[in-house]
Amino acid sequence: MANLHSLEDLEVAGRTVVVRSDLNVPMTTTQDGPVISDDGRIRAALPTLLSLIKRGARVVVISHLGRPKGAVVPELTLAPVATRLGQLLDQEVAFATDTVGPSAHAVVAALEPGQIALLENLRFHSEETSKDDAVRSAFAGQLAQHGDAFVGDGFGVSHRRHASVYDIALLLPRAAGYLVLREVEVLDKLSVEPARPYTVVLGGSKVSDKLDVIDALLHCADRLIIGGGMAYTFLAAQGHGVGTSLLESEQIHTCQAYLERAQARGVEICLPTDIVVADHFAADAPHQVVPTDSIPDGWMGLDIGPESAERFAQGVSESATVFWNGPIGVFEFPAFAGGTLAVARALAGLKGLSVVGGGDSAAAVRALGFTDDQFSHISTGGGASLEYLEGKVLPGIAVLEEGS
Repeated sequence: MANLHSLEDLEVAGRTVVVRSDLNVPMTTTQDGPVISDDGRIRAALPTLLSLIKRGARVVVISHLGRPKGAVVPELTLAPVATRLGQLLDQEVAFATDTVGPSAHAVVAALEPGQIALLENLRFHSEETSKDDAVRSAFAGQLAQHGDAFVGDGFGVSHRRHASVYDIALLLPRAAGYLVLREVEVLDKLSVEPARPYTVVLGGSKVSDKLDVIDALLHCADRLIIGGGMAYTFLAAQGHGVGTSLLESEQIHTCQAYLERAQARGVEICLPTDIVVADHFAADAPHQVVPTDSIPDGWMGLDIGPESAERFAQGVSESATVFWNGPIGVFEFPAFAGGTLAVARALAGLKGLSVVGGGDSAAAVRALGFTDDQFSHISTGGGASLEYLEGKVLPGIAVLEEGS
């Protein structure tokens, strides 16, 4: 496990602490403005914030929301997040309408020990994500003026070399927050001598998004269960026609190589044997269940069939450790949510270590009615968790390590 600077070792009483949280929550547009549809990431940020408040710090939270690409996009304001954070903390959260401008400076200056503020969306500034080190460093310097210390607690952005994630940590006394520590602890359990059998469930749309993690998992997992849109490229690699299903034809040879390597290493790759197909992409599209070798021309696969759902669930239930990243079907449409529901139900009943790998997987289990405490851990970072399992260095973690 990475040897990270501890929050407990940071002097915070009476000081102003800048906390990089990941409050990038999904929003739904309504007549009354944007509304938070899943507050899981806000809840995950609470332990660190509550600890700092209790210890008498002035807390300045910084985060991004969406991808405004350096422009001020009113629909991506963090104002609703400030309101929800205040409700969960049961105290007022002051909100600054800018990030490094007059509103931010005034709001931070008015804080008393034990009070908290949230600044406006970091990504309204193109400098936050600039690839120019000097540009990012200059913006980080402006952010650092808000505080006396820095706490990195945004695991979902820890794989990004952004000003608020990496550069600011070089300028202030720093520590890892509780969320980051927990994420690293759980992911290390998946990487270093996991309890076996160790099963990884991979879904989502594209094989190309998972190439590096599949490479890494072929060396440590006992079973790979593959669903979602990426399954159709594997099925094509087995010689099956996939109709108009999502297909990355340029990755077929890669998938064939993975199948061969898995067989040589004794790693089971579990692919669907039946598919729920529809004649077009819609919630009410006519659909039917067909064997994977009989997908009709002009039809697309939107979920695994009941036979595959039962096999996938059994594979999960027989395991001691399971990591799941990516929905199994188009779970947003009830007619095509069966595969994702079956995996989620099996994972919720697992007596071993059950880890939901953030992103769409976390959204899926919550949308299907599961609660966070039904799983050992729900990650706040889909991409970050995958890169950690791939063995990559995450800049936002490395900069918090002792000796860095």
